[in-house]
Amino acid sequence: MGISMKTVYRVLAYLVAAGVVVQAMAIVYGVSGLYKWISDGGVFDKATLENKDADFPETVGLAVHGLNGSLIIPLVALALFVCSFFAKVPRGVRWAGFVLLLVVIQVNLGFAAPGLPALGALHGLNALALFTAALVAGRRARVTAVSAAEAPRPGVTTAV
Repeated sequence: MGISMKTVYRVLAYLVAAGVVVQAMAIVYGVSGLYKWISDGGVFDKATLENKDADFPETVGLAVHGLNGSLIIPLVALALFVCSFFAKVPRGVRWAGFVLLLVVIQVNLGFAAPGLPALGALHGLNALALFTAALVAGRRARVTAVSAAEAPRPGVTTAV
């Protein structure tokens, strides 16, 4: 017996939610390191952004946030959407589509925020919506011990 599509759906949905958690951790790690570096006398300007050998190790958090948010989470969300057509999860296509839509919005907000920093607030708010939608999608596919079709009906006996 292999892994069911419903299980794949659930795992992909939870991976999107976990990806959002990684995003939050990575960006705060990077920004906290930047703050410490500036407090210690470092200078952050355009040349620092272009320098791959920045003087504070927490730049890895900024890189992880960019890679995870622009490539990994979108690919997992797309896989979830494709899987949703085969998983037979109640309203699974709708939830997977909603997750994918929120990911598209999130990526666009992330790329647009440097030009209009106020969009950063919407980027954070949308991340919370994405996290919630991914959790709901995953919960919709939870495996029950006995399906309704297999459950014994009261007053009916089955011959063995």
